Amino acid sequence: MVEFIPAAKPLIGSEERAAVDRVLRSGMIAQGPEVAAFEREFAEHFVQGRETVAVNSGTSGQHLGLLASGVGVGDEVIVPSFTFAATGNSVALSGATPVFADIEPDYFTLDPAAIRAAITPRTKGIMPVHLYGHPFLVDEIEAIATEFGLAIYEDAAQAHGASWAGRPVGTLGDFAMFSLYPTKNMTSGEGGMVSCANGQIARNMRVLRNQGMEAQYENEVVGFNARMTDIHAAIGRVQLTRVDGWTTQRQRNAAVLNEGLRSLSGVQVPKVADAAVHVYHQYTIRVDANERDRIREVLKDEHSVGSGVYYPIPNHRLPSLAKFAPDLELPETERAAREVLSLPVHPSLSDGDLDRIVTAVTAAVGAGA
Repeated sequence: MVEFIPAAKPLIGSEERAAVDRVLRSGMIAQGPEVAAFEREFAEHFVQGRETVAVNSGTSGQHLGLLASGVGVGDEVIVPSFTFAATGNSVALSGATPVFADIEPDYFTLDPAAIRAAITPRTKGIMPVHLYGHPFLVDEIEAIATEFGLAIYEDAAQAHGASWAGRPVGTLGDFAMFSLYPTKNMTSGEGGMVSCANGQIARNMRVLRNQGMEAQYENEVVGFNARMTDIHAAIGRVQLTRVDGWTTQRQRNAAVLNEGLRSLSGVQVPKVADAAVHVYHQYTIRVDANERDRIREVLKDEHSVGSGVYYPIPNHRLPSLAKFAPDLELPETERAAREVLSLPVHPSLSDGDLDRIVTAVTAAVGAGA
């Protein structure tokens, strides 16, 4: 029987297990020295030393980042609808209003023209997503933010190590959230890391994640319990030493898939902007909307190749968020939701696996021709 190739595969080895054992033996299990070390090491590795704050999930990081930046009731934040719901959720949870804007068709990121059209007197900031590991259109969005006096809040959940014109993602906004969920380019088991543009936002983050206090029992504000444990941080510190190699492997795997699929009729391989370094959290192709679900089933049932659809329902159509976007039409978002299909690109793929994926996609697409 042919072994199934999963769409994603966390890489956890003996070093991570040893790190967890070390923490358990120490007796320091909650937030402690491992978290502090992980914050410093992550900052140096990814965001040029910008102060970072570890939290218990990427969603918590996004939510607290907005609160720490002064976003609240009466404000609007422009977000894409074509992303995971946590982007819009975090704005709504802060008390502000998520304003959904359309994406551009090449990189699946916020369309600068759509941002411009969505700005109102209540707009506080823009939260663009570096989707699938490709940076948003930094130059154009920064120009809009400067023109209108708006903040940029980066959703870098999928973009560890990506960059634009040599500038690392996570260094571009008032804050940037990185997810450390198991299927991301690196993981801490569960968790998030927030890169902060200044010390005040960082301090606000630290207070908010810890029940509203910096000094024990001296609660300054109503806060949350969003701390990362030393167990999770220990896993993340090991992963941090390996992520660059994994990123290189993802990029190599994407190049192999590009070579095998770019001339296939009915498939559009991922585009990469000239200024961008893509880290391929996902390798996302476009196929005929009427064929997408059939192709996915053929890949799984006939070729034992997994795939994913990220994301099948735009946020502005979700029951949880639709109230913020009555009668809104986002044509590029809707088209992407019907056409996208993410293929395995994770670093544990062998050359044989990559050949199988190319062969399977070629056969599945051809079968519907």
